[in-house]
Amino acid sequence: MTAGAGWVEAFLEAMAAERGAAANTLAAYRRDLQGFADWLAARGAALASADRAAIEGYLHALESEGRAPATRARRLSAIRRFYRFALSEGWRGDDPAARIEGPRAGRKLPGTLETGEVERLLAEAARQAAAGPAGQRMLCLVEVLYATGLRVSELVALPLAAARGDPRMLHVRGKGGRERLVPLADPARRALKAWLGLRDREEEAARKAGLAPSRHLFPARGRKGHMTRVGFYQALKGLAARAGVDPSRVTPHRLRHAFATHLLANGADLRAIQQLLGHADVSTTEIYTHVLDERLRRLVLEKHPLAG
Repeated sequence: MTAGAGWVEAFLEAMAAERGAAANTLAAYRRDLQGFADWLAARGAALASADRAAIEGYLHALESEGRAPATRARRLSAIRRFYRFALSEGWRGDDPAARIEGPRAGRKLPGTLETGEVERLLAEAARQAAAGPAGQRMLCLVEVLYATGLRVSELVALPLAAARGDPRMLHVRGKGGRERLVPLADPARRALKAWLGLRDREEEAARKAGLAPSRHLFPARGRKGHMTRVGFYQALKGLAARAGVDPSRVTPHRLRHAFATHLLANGADLRAIQQLLGHADVSTTEIYTHVLDERLRRLVLEKHPLAG
């Protein structure tokens, strides 16, 4: 293993141990640093000895390839963190990325769903719930997601213990190990209770067949033991198609955005939404005020009698 490769592994271990970085975050750092390492290797250079000129050259190459400012900014961020760590460990006597200014990524407004679209999704999920356990599970997933604004990774990995006892609040462990409580609306509580009843009967049958019980609310037979993000994503697309909602508009993340946008539109406090979403900084939550501003602007342009 080269010095650079060993440094990357140590960096990722430190990010996981000291900052509680999630698996997806660590995978993104690994990809970004590997991309830079490959670019350097093609030019006879290496991560361990790269200088400022090499980093700037890499950023220029990304721009020439047509990479978006957000992509270039993210890769520079990974490189900065890596060399800051290398300096702190004494592996290098300098930080070659310290004074490099990255591209301004420009904040993209998050896509969301209209209230009517969410209502159609929920109505279709309720119809499917009558057909059996798979439908009831889907109704529970969508109701809980729209009621709480959980990240999809948080939703599919919910522990069974969090749902016991007809809870009015869910205890969630989010990014960086940060914990929060999110309230459950009555429709979500009813869907959760119905799913638990079916799930417990399925688990009892599995136990009698000699299978170990699952500690997850939405169990699956895969390596992680719970429903995957991809599995839920695909199921949600199918639900949208059956509900008459454009599937290209419907993702778990857009339902999370809909939760926040609809709360804000109905007068919720921005700080409260920050806590519910698990944002570390309120500036991240403030993007939803821009979403509402854009919706109001479109409303005037499209509906005002003098707009034409």
